[in-house]
Amino acid sequence: MIVITGGAGMIGSIIAWHLNTKLERDDLVIVDRITHEDQWQNLVKRQYAHYLDKDQLMTWLEGRTDIEAIIHMGAISATTERDFNKLVETNIQYSQNLWTWCAVNKVPFFYASSAATYGDGNLGYDDANIDNLRPLNGYGYSKHFFDQWALRQVRNNLATPPSWAGFKFFNIYGPNEYHKERMASVALHTFNQFSQTGTMKLFKGTKAGVEDGMQMRDFVYVKDAAAVVNYFFNSILSNKPAPSGIYNIGTGHARSFKDLATNVMQSMQREPHITFIDMPVDLQGKYQYFTEASMNKLTATGYTQAFHSLEDGVRDYVQNYLMQEDKYC
Repeated sequence: MIVITGGAGMIGSIIAWHLNTKLERDDLVIVDRITHEDQWQNLVKRQYAHYLDKDQLMTWLEGRTDIEAIIHMGAISATTERDFNKLVETNIQYSQNLWTWCAVNKVPFFYASSAATYGDGNLGYDDANIDNLRPLNGYGYSKHFFDQWALRQVRNNLATPPSWAGFKFFNIYGPNEYHKERMASVALHTFNQFSQTGTMKLFKGTKAGVEDGMQMRDFVYVKDAAAVVNYFFNSILSNKPAPSGIYNIGTGHARSFKDLATNVMQSMQREPHITFIDMPVDLQGKYQYFTEASMNKLTATGYTQAFHSLEDGVRDYVQNYLMQEDKYC
């Protein structure tokens, strides 16, 4: 059995889609806590054996010997979360408990980190050197803390899972993100705003040298992110596990929000229209103006599958999901 925490979330449900469709696996245990009234629809097309609330998992795992891997995507992912105690409990302590269980029971462990750990990017986006990073918000710090904790377990020869990987996801967009509301991708916000108002609002270039809408991100289609996670799981099945460690999951190519929004509107087969607005106060000083993943470490494992270009990923998302009556993958 394969446990997927956050399995009703965007990335988790697409990982389950890959396991269902590519490996024909339906012995999945989906773990989550659904709070949005429509989020259950992320699971309607999935085939799985059990669904558990997140607080049931540790008890359910007691004494089990049939778990092949834990894929831990569950987290508080809001960069605006101000209750650090919640972040500690959910993003750090819960992850530590799962790591420890996997170490004791010799079960591979794969977890979601985040590009938010890189902070303002002054130290680059190299997944081979993370010790001195300074995240810009509590969410990013909680993920950075766990990355450092995991590496410390290895350096100090403490108990570790037999195979493990942390994935620093960059800006993920794609189907099944509809429950994320403000934290949804700019691709989804563009589709919704443009459909309703005929324009898309993007932030003005509030930093010297940054033009309006030209803040840059490494945008990653969610199907590509899920494919990487499943590559690591597959490597275990083939008895050739990829090296344990922390890996960037991006395309390696930064693109502007203006590019993203324009591609969404063009995929809707309409003339693009953008309105530029001031950045909200709660994001000022906590905003990444540029992200671009170094992908050398992942490539060195032998991963060769191409990532969708921004144009191709957006087109698939808009035309095969957002413009359809049934928009779920």
